Order: sequence, then structure tokens, then C-alpha cells
Amino acid sequence: QLQLVESGGGLVQPGGSLRLSCAASGFSSMNYAIGWFRQAPGKDLEGVSCVSNSDGSTYYSDSVKGRFTISRDNAANTVYLQMNSLKPEDTAVYYCAADRSSSTVRAVVAGTRSKWYLEVWGQGTQVTVSS
Repeated sequence: QLQLVESGGGLVQPGGSLRLSCAASGFSSMNYAIGWFRQAPGKDLEGVSCVSNSDGSTYYSDSVKGRFTISRDNAANTVYLQMNSLKPEDTAVYYCAADRSSSTVRAVVAGTRSKWYLEVWGQGTQVTVSS
């Protein structure tokens, strides 16, 4: 069974940092493109970042570019999202998702394709940025 489990969320002050983890089981994450998404209360799902399974290329939404970094640890079968300089508007439930098609993951992160195209979704982890 393909499964993704997010962890690392929590409460952090503005300007602080968190590192989210997306652990894969039932499949090798290195063979999948991975995307990070978030959903704030009352708002639509927003794509945050993704990493390709072909060339390791990355993509970031304008709202997080320069503050967030996505990375892979293939030995741990895990993808990370390092979040620095956090702002109150970063408060949301963060989800990771996987698909064998890098172009599909990127399209969903960019908002040009429905999230239902992605093969596997995690259950989410809450990030709250507040003083």
C-alpha cells in the first residue's frame, strides 16, 4: 500500500523555522515526484513546492520562494520542506503528495491541474505561525 506520512508541524513564532518531513512507505520515493501543498482555513488548496524524480529540479510558488527549500533523502525514503522566515500567512495544514509524473506534480502545484491527478496524498500536518 502506497502511503505518505507528514510530520514536523507545530507552533512557531513569526520569523522562526520548521522542517516538515514526508515519509514514504510501500514505494520508493526517489521514483516519484513529490509536491508540498497547504490549505488555510476557508481557503483553497495551494501548491507550495515540488521536486522532480527525473533530474531533481525544484519549483517554488512565489509566496515561498527564497524562504522554503525542498530536498530529498533517498536513503530515508523521505522528502523535506525546510521553512524559514515564517509568516502568519504561512499558517495552514501542509500536505505532501506523490506521482510518477513530474510534469503532473508541477502542474498541480502551479494550480493548472486538479489535485485528483496525483497518485498518493498524505494526511497533513498543522503549521501555526503566531506570536
